[in-house]
Amino acid sequence: MIGRLNHVAIAVPDLDAASAQYKNTLGANVGAPQDEPDHGVTVVFIELPNTKIELLYPLGDNSPIAGFLEKNPAGGIHHICYEVDDILAARDKLKAEGARVLGSGEPKIGAHGKPVLFLHPKDFNGCLVELEQV
Repeated sequence: MIGRLNHVAIAVPDLDAASAQYKNTLGANVGAPQDEPDHGVTVVFIELPNTKIELLYPLGDNSPIAGFLEKNPAGGIHHICYEVDDILAARDKLKAEGARVLGSGEPKIGAHGKPVLFLHPKDFNGCLVELEQV
């Protein structure tokens, strides 16, 4: 059901410093910051030959990333994102298998302009999983 790895998301306490590190130290192709108010984050995508890194920074008072950074002040891996062909079919299959879909269970539009869902980390070995329809 899952396709390729779309991205690995890393929560960071300083978006400018993290972006500069990837650009200047690692020589990566770093995109511009992009506010995603529906998700409570500002994101920066780093393009790699085989996938992407998504830097996450809190946006707004109710950002889920703010809570993550309180527990992990230096930042860290927040989630991994897999591609799926049909997000509703994937959701229904996962729910039938006992997986918990976070939020309302309905897809939201993600940073790439495509439908996304998040799956509870307790159902996936402690890892928050994002599914993105391609």
